[in-house]
Amino acid sequence: MRHGKKVNHLGRKRGHRKAMLANMACSLIEHKRINTTVAKAKALKQFVEPLITKSKEDTTHNRRVVFSYLKNKYAITELFREVADKVGDRPGGYTRIIKLGNRLGDNADMAMIELVDFNELYNVTKKEAKKSTRRGRSKKASNAEATAETTAPAAPETDNEENKEATE
Repeated sequence: MRHGKKVNHLGRKRGHRKAMLANMACSLIEHKRINTTVAKAKALKQFVEPLITKSKEDTTHNRRVVFSYLKNKYAITELFREVADKVGDRPGGYTRIIKLGNRLGDNADMAMIELVDFNELYNVTKKEAKKSTRRGRSKKASNAEATAETTAPAAPETDNEENKEATE
């Protein structure tokens, strides 16, 4: 049973787990995507998303709080400059986990964790959709269109050279 188990220990003691997650978070911030196991990716997601939220507001206090977790000033500079600019309007969900299959050596479930705003393949700008109602058209309008189509005379087809070339 997993009553009250909120942290996946990942088979490590507290200090080792914190150091590993900090290193993985620095790599994620620097490279924008990393490959790891699914369990570590899920733990990293819980670790790094609050830090990205703190980076949206660039204050000395927030930088010091994030530094207490990451201990890498180059990663913090990257986080507060580039990453914070891209995720400034996003309310959450800064990372994406994509499962890759099993590792050859030990058959572990592998995944790629990436920062959502830095993947150009998935970031397609949304075009404004045409507004449509869920209601159907009135029966009068649909009946009028149906009768107009049936009563309209069909245009005679002509056999000229253009039509023959188009069909060939």
